[in-house]
Amino acid sequence: MSENGVVTAPEGTAADVAEAFAASDPDNSRSRTLVWQDPVPTAAAGATMTGMEYMTAVVTGQMPPPPIAVTMRLRPVELEEGRVIFEGEPGEEHYNPIGVVHGGYAATLLDSALGCAVHTTLPAGVGYTSLGLEAKFVRPITRDTGRVLCEATVLYRGRKQATSEATLTAADSGKLLAHGIATCMILGGGA
Repeated sequence: MSENGVVTAPEGTAADVAEAFAASDPDNSRSRTLVWQDPVPTAAAGATMTGMEYMTAVVTGQMPPPPIAVTMRLRPVELEEGRVIFEGEPGEEHYNPIGVVHGGYAATLLDSALGCAVHTTLPAGVGYTSLGLEAKFVRPITRDTGRVLCEATVLYRGRKQATSEATLTAADSGKLLAHGIATCMILGGGA
């Protein structure tokens, strides 16, 4: 702590700090290697397809997943127009300082499923972006929760906006972990 009571971080990233701790505490250290593809060419190719075609290509492995899906261990596993199901594998790499999976993991799953449900309704050349996300966390998620499922359905699809709702549940028990609603802005010609 400095003289004025302000605490500042050392130079580097959280990964740098974890590496330093790994050297002094190898028994409690873990690592993960990630592989992903450049997302820009994938997004450009996806823009030439309808939302349903693009999402189908991602689900069936004809297009690579976005890097966030690799980093967060989540992916779409089922879809139809206006509805998607994502699965996720929360792990200790998603933990926050209080010893549970960070709420941002659930929020990311909700945001992904909510947006992709809207995406399945869009024609080629039309995109979307999230305007708002409201998430309600019902139960804590831990590494022991296991596989989780997030099902999202479009409630309203207009020319300029769409809303969707989702639930996040534990796959084994079916217990509700979180739920949410999103508003998306439709971008592009004559949606």
